[in-house]
Amino acid sequence: MVEGPLSRLKPRAIRAAKFIAAALALVVLGYPLAAWVGSSIPDGRAMAAPADVAETVEIMVETNGTHTGIIVPIVTSTKDWRETFPSASMPRPDGLMPTHLAIGWGEREVFLEVLTWGDLKPSTALRIATVGGDPIMRVSHYVRPRADENFRPVRISVAQYERLVAAIDGALPSLPEGQTREILRGTFAADAYYEAHGSYTMTNTCNTWVGDTLAEAGVEMGIWTPLAGGVMKWIPEPDETV
Repeated sequence: MVEGPLSRLKPRAIRAAKFIAAALALVVLGYPLAAWVGSSIPDGRAMAAPADVAETVEIMVETNGTHTGIIVPIVTSTKDWRETFPSASMPRPDGLMPTHLAIGWGEREVFLEVLTWGDLKPSTALRIATVGGDPIMRVSHYVRPRADENFRPVRISVAQYERLVAAIDGALPSLPEGQTREILRGTFAADAYYEAHGSYTMTNTCNTWVGDTLAEAGVEMGIWTPLAGGVMKWIPEPDETV
């Protein structure tokens, strides 16, 4: 029996399918493992906060289990975030003025258009997994957030806070003098979104940005924190809710 071109292609197709399946399995199993290892290795930039509370600033690190963010007071002697984020000067939908901002960084389409994971299109997920996406900064507005397992306070020195501010400012495009940063609206009406620098990829995620930003400020953190748990395992839970 003479082999035709199609019959010769079958073994190649089978081998290709096996290779793709193996590669996907490697990603599915290897990525969490690599994330766990990377987030477990200390970054090495940790700095101790002073014992005198008067010389510190209290920030918080928040999580919803998937995403993390950095919570900062809107006004301190170091920084007035109303000068950076116009939404910080505006009342919330409930009419209250915010006292704190939760600042996060992530993929533009996801932040602006994806309300739940069920709304994430396969094509968007594939694009993010392969070529990545454009970044955006998300700002939530809180009134005296209470400490709990998902909102963990961290005291840092004023010098550390200055470094944190510089790192966050550095992730934003500079504006010509006199111009106000544009507020973008996305899936959560109470939040504001702003243009940001960077490139979102599977290795440079929203949680990677939070981990790197905290490490830049001297908060003890792992060298690579692509998953929320990799960030939060470095931030102790409060002894009791406040």
